[in-house]
Amino acid sequence: MPINSFLYPAKHVPVAYEVANSCRFEDSSDDGLNRTLGTPTNNYKWTISFWLKRTELGVEDAIMTSFTNTQNRGMLLFRTDDQLEILDLQSDSYVMQKKTNRKFRDVSAWYHIVISSDATLSSPETKFYVNGVEETSFATTNEYTQNQANKWNSAIANYIGNDSSTRDFSGYLAEFVFVDGQALAADQFGEFDSDSPTIWKPIDVSGLTFGTNGFYLNFEDSSALGNDSAGSNNFTVNNLTAIDQSTDTCTNNFATLNPLVPFHGGTFSEGNLKVAQGVSEFAGILSTIGFNTGKWYCEVKLVSGGSARIGIMGSPPTSTSDSPGSDADSYAYFSNGSVAYKYNNNSNSNYGNSFTNGDIIGIAVDLDNNKIYWSKNGTWQNSGNPESGATGTGSAYDLGTPSSGFYYFAINDQQDGASGTLEANFGGTQTYTISSGNTDGNGYGNFEYAVPSGYYSLNTKNLSEFG
Repeated sequence: MPINSFLYPAKHVPVAYEVANSCRFEDSSDDGLNRTLGTPTNNYKWTISFWLKRTELGVEDAIMTSFTNTQNRGMLLFRTDDQLEILDLQSDSYVMQKKTNRKFRDVSAWYHIVISSDATLSSPETKFYVNGVEETSFATTNEYTQNQANKWNSAIANYIGNDSSTRDFSGYLAEFVFVDGQALAADQFGEFDSDSPTIWKPIDVSGLTFGTNGFYLNFEDSSALGNDSAGSNNFTVNNLTAIDQSTDTCTNNFATLNPLVPFHGGTFSEGNLKVAQGVSEFAGILSTIGFNTGKWYCEVKLVSGGSARIGIMGSPPTSTSDSPGSDADSYAYFSNGSVAYKYNNNSNSNYGNSFTNGDIIGIAVDLDNNKIYWSKNGTWQNSGNPESGATGTGSAYDLGTPSSGFYYFAINDQQDGASGTLEANFGGTQTYTISSGNTDGNGYGNFEYAVPSGYYSLNTKNLSEFG
């Protein structure tokens, strides 16, 4: 998928095996998992497999670390150039180091990564697989010598989501597997779809032989996200809570906010569902997934700032002043805490009730009938009713044709010279506690207020059926 993935709709990945959960990691929260390994089945052979969705680019993000001290450790991490590197450092010298030429910069997509190593061979090999295909182009290639003792799969401390110090990972991880004693290829963890042979999808790995130090983290127990589903090699949980369990997975990809949209400014966190914008950062922030047919719902919470524009945009911003409602193909519900308007093409009219910090705004977009509706804390504004199609007095716009061909949920929280923070809920992961728990008609999502009948959360499974 292109880097600027907000210009394209998400494609559904056909699957037979369903992945129920992922785990969201946030570097600012120092999230992570850790355990100390025992004596391995075979120190020279091992395999790491996981699915990953990045949320932060241009930083050093440690996915997994095997750690004695800073001069003796194994690390798997993204470098600041967004290339993926694995290394084994012993006595401050690299005994193995491989770094891809490929850059991983799509924040809307799930990647499957497999790394397998066998130092028993006369010519030892550490192999990378990305979405089922072996990588052959490397910026750095330095292999083990035969029967070189590894820091990987040694009886030392292991970390997932950080490197024990500063390189904390931000993003989502799913189906995290470590195999002790075997160097396995990607086809032990996934397969190409028979109907869509370019699409790589997960398979059930529970039947693998994991070895003494092996484990399988499927993140299905929200109260114990470090549980090993293959045995008893459980990890200690650090700063992860039940709210970090997500249904945004490699078999059902949910929308998030897109930090690659130009001109937006702002600081993203919590799996790209929370954004803080400064006083000069006015451009709209778009969802990673677009839509051109169907009926879609999401919720947005105003955390701070007291004012916001919340709605949809039909194209990415073209300047720092291009926010929801400023163009002919963008529409917004705006409040400064005391008055409320609806906006389109920089024209406004009185609309509904004002909203402020702590309020949750629902957005229902009906592209079958070209209407948009907004709710405040569960009450549809201006007597609108997205289920019946009633528009009341000025409660819904007649939507035009988006210039990009797709609409995107869009938000902005910089008004009247003040900074502000918004949190978006597209259904897959939440940044705040949901007190009620409402799903769409397909059983997807976790929303504070009831999803209107016939409207759906924005994910790839729903898009395959209704988009």
